[in-house]
Amino acid sequence: MTMAGRAAVPEVIWARPERTGRGPRPAYTRADIAAAAVRIADAEGLDAVSMRRVAAELGCGTMSLYNYVPRKEDLYELMMDAVSGEHELWEPSGDWRADMIRVAHQTRALMHRHTWLPRLMSPVYGFSPHALRFLEHCLACLDPFDAPYGTKMELVAMVNGVVTTYVTNEISTAERTRSLPWSEEQENAARIAYLGAQLASGAYPRLAASLGADAGPIDMEAVFERALGRVLDGFA
Repeated sequence: MTMAGRAAVPEVIWARPERTGRGPRPAYTRADIAAAAVRIADAEGLDAVSMRRVAAELGCGTMSLYNYVPRKEDLYELMMDAVSGEHELWEPSGDWRADMIRVAHQTRALMHRHTWLPRLMSPVYGFSPHALRFLEHCLACLDPFDAPYGTKMELVAMVNGVVTTYVTNEISTAERTRSLPWSEEQENAARIAYLGAQLASGAYPRLAASLGADAGPIDMEAVFERALGRVLDGFA
């Protein structure tokens, strides 16, 4: 059953006409609904998004919203499509590696603008109108890459996976830091002191040697670049 109580049938919201040719003009467009849901998620997190809350944001009744969006999953798909439309689609440069690195950085920035986005990253939501245009753009960037389309699709998916994993860690670290009752510096100092004592015990000689050889703060931007480079090197 759907949340509105109708019998559930396989359905893609993009296959449904946004409005029929008969009757009064709908009060809201899918873009209106998606924008309202994105505003709520950006301000309060994905868990705050509900059919009732989006309806209130729009100023309509919850049951009225089901006439536009039959399921909450459809609402998520509208949200994903809306933010996918923020991708910049440029004329490919002819350097497929440079273009895919540019795609990765753009996707990372998009996820930081909408920190709920990594939670919804799924092939289920990957074939909306804006998502299809973005995927076509990525494949156009890969035209100079001499490989079957299956390999190119795998490359796009793997780059997206690296970015999603990396940003998820960045976001969760930032959220945890904000929730601490003390400063980040105090937290880090306590953990470094504990780790130092454990390494000094002699129980972890390889780990001690590894950390001793790489003393100093980790450049996370450089780590991100190396991760991307290694993925692309593997395909090249």
